[in-house]
Amino acid sequence: MGHLDHAAFGWLTPVLSYVMACIGAALGLRCTVRALGATGRTRRNWLVTAASALGTGIWTMHFVAMLGFSVGGTDIRYDVPLTILSLLIAMAVISTGVFAVGYGRDRARALFVGGLTTGLGVASMHYLGMAAVRLHGDVTYDPVLVALSVVIAVVAATAALWAALNIKSPIAVTVASLVMGAAVSSMHYTAMFAVRVDVTPSGDVLPGATAMQFIFPLAVGLGSYLFLTSAFVALSPTAGEREASASAQRPAESVAARQGHAPVLPGPSDTPRTQHERGGHAYTP
Repeated sequence: MGHLDHAAFGWLTPVLSYVMACIGAALGLRCTVRALGATGRTRRNWLVTAASALGTGIWTMHFVAMLGFSVGGTDIRYDVPLTILSLLIAMAVISTGVFAVGYGRDRARALFVGGLTTGLGVASMHYLGMAAVRLHGDVTYDPVLVALSVVIAVVAATAALWAALNIKSPIAVTVASLVMGAAVSSMHYTAMFAVRVDVTPSGDVLPGATAMQFIFPLAVGLGSYLFLTSAFVALSPTAGEREASASAQRPAESVAARQGHAPVLPGPSDTPRTQHERGGHAYTP
C-alpha cells in the first residue's frame, strides 16, 4: 500500500482550499439572498450566479486541496475531460438545488429537496474528480468513510440553503460562510481519508496531465472568477438600496415637473418683444 500524503506542501493547500470554499459559500449565500428579494428575470439571474459561485467554490476547493495530494511510489495524472465533467456536474446539480429553494413555495420541502440534491451533487463531483486520477496502482475506498462524507455533504448543503433562506445580515452570512467552508473541507478530507492505494511500480508513462499543467491554471482561473463576481455583488445595490434611491428621487422629480409646467405670466415691464421671445401672449387685464 502506497503512503498517502494529503498535504505535500504543508498547510498551504488546506488553508487555501478552505478560503476558496468560504468565498464560494459567501458569494452563493449573498446571491441567493438577493434572488429571494427579486422577481422575474432578476431572480433567475441571481440564482444562476449563486449556483455558479457555489459550484465553482466547491470544485476549486477540492482541486486546490488535490494539489497537495501525493502517493509514495507513483506519479499522479488527471484525465482532463473527466475532470471538466466533474465541474459541469457540480454546476448542474447545485443549480437544481438552488433553483428548488429559489422557486419553491413550500420552504420545508424545497429545503429538503435542495439540500439533498446539492449535497449529492457535491459528493458526485468529488468522487468523479477522484475517478479522473491516474496512477500506477489500484484505488479502493473505505465504504464507511465514503458514506460519512456523503452525509456531511448533504448536511452542509442543507445548512447552507437554510442560511440563505433565513439569514439576511452580512455579518451572519459571513459566519455561515465560515461554517459552510469548514463543512465542505471536512467532507473533502473525510472522503480522502477513505482512499486506499495499492501501488504497482511501473515505468510506463501515465496518461493525462499533471496537477500543475492542468489543475493549477484552471483553479486560478475559477478563483479569479470568484473574486471578480464577489466585487460585482459587493458593488451592486440591493433591492432596499434601489427602493430608497427611487423614493429619494420621486420628490425631486415632482418638484421639477411642477416647475416645468408652471405658466409664466408677463410682468408690467415686459414688452411685446420679450413676450414673444418667451413664447407667451400679451396679457390683457
